[in-house]
Amino acid sequence: MDLDQFAALRTPEGSAVLAAATEVAGGDPLVAAAALRSRGLPAGLAAAALTQAELRRRAVGKFGPEAAGMFLTRPGLEQATRRVVADRRAARLAAAGVRTLADLGCGLGADALAAARAGIRVYGVEADPVTAALAAANAEAAGLAEMFTVECGDATAFDVTGVDAVFCDPARRRAGTGRRIFDPNAYSPPWDFVTGLAGRVPYTVVKVAPGIDHALIPADAEAEWVSVDGDLVEAALWGGPLVGAPRRATVLRPKEGHLADRVRQQPAGGRPPGQPRDSAGVPCHQLTGAGDREAAVGPVRRYLYDPDPAVVRAHLVAELADTLGATLADPSIAYLYADTPQPTPFGRCLEIVDVLPFSLKRLRALLRERRVGRVEILKRGSALEPEQLRRDLKLAGEAAASLVLTRVAGAPTVLVGRPVASEAPPG
Repeated sequence: MDLDQFAALRTPEGSAVLAAATEVAGGDPLVAAAALRSRGLPAGLAAAALTQAELRRRAVGKFGPEAAGMFLTRPGLEQATRRVVADRRAARLAAAGVRTLADLGCGLGADALAAARAGIRVYGVEADPVTAALAAANAEAAGLAEMFTVECGDATAFDVTGVDAVFCDPARRRAGTGRRIFDPNAYSPPWDFVTGLAGRVPYTVVKVAPGIDHALIPADAEAEWVSVDGDLVEAALWGGPLVGAPRRATVLRPKEGHLADRVRQQPAGGRPPGQPRDSAGVPCHQLTGAGDREAAVGPVRRYLYDPDPAVVRAHLVAELADTLGATLADPSIAYLYADTPQPTPFGRCLEIVDVLPFSLKRLRALLRERRVGRVEILKRGSALEPEQLRRDLKLAGEAAASLVLTRVAGAPTVLVGRPVASEAPPG
């Protein structure tokens, strides 16, 4: 979409076309396009409206009902922060006393809008003229135009001396191709600029890829990994007074229900200053620590814990093991084993009923004997492809089981188990 198409969509005629496109979006795109053409709508405007309607439909999972009034681009939607994550981050900044924020590379404005909703005045900078215009329109649609303004320009040239905090989400894909950039200094803005922000403003937050190399993390920063309902969605580097621990795993569970002012924490080393409760009522569980410890190694025991990916990426498996009285069965595999089950929001728990050196023939015979017709397959440290194994097992029966493909003391092993309810403990 270009600026002329965007301007056309904002006219009364464009709004009517958008409404018509929303009615037919979600099905076969050719059928939808034909339906709009049958109404005599301009082809270019109809195509732009259909694109917007489809993007809005996809965006509901990230932004909720507000997606219906937003203007989006495909790359912008892919890179935008989920609302539940952006809201929690904004609440943490607001609780620390941040009142003004520069969002350098604000994209479509997901993080800036969350900060504005939290009462923070946001100054957005975006290099792409179309994206900047869409971000400004999104602020207007949300009724936040006085709290979030956008300028089109170079993020590195923005004067940050007049704000309390800076948020930066550097582009990690090449414009035009969408290819991932692996060299941090090829980010936009580049890595040395981003990490240098901590010395220029009181508070900094930098959104980074969840797979960031720990060696790139500044020694005085807090690195946080965030998962939503078990999916690892992002990492962020915090600088300034909010730094509470070198590493943090934050687990958000919207599917647990919106319980007002609820937060779960199991800090190893104390509660960080200014730590907020989740303003949206989404259960928020946090584990902190140094991230430089190794969990003890022991035998396979009755219960296996599969740690949340945020815990694994934050290198906090040892801290989780401490809370569960658990050990590893292989020093390189992040499965934890314990004698008793304990409720935890930081991982799934399985009761192990069989431990076998991996053998397809033996495993198939065991599952046939128990009339297992349905399996979930988990794996760490195994080269086997779960779907190929599922076909090779030739399952038949009414029972269900969980299979864990892993290594124990270096040997390929399969564990047969069943899920154990694992809810967060009362707060």
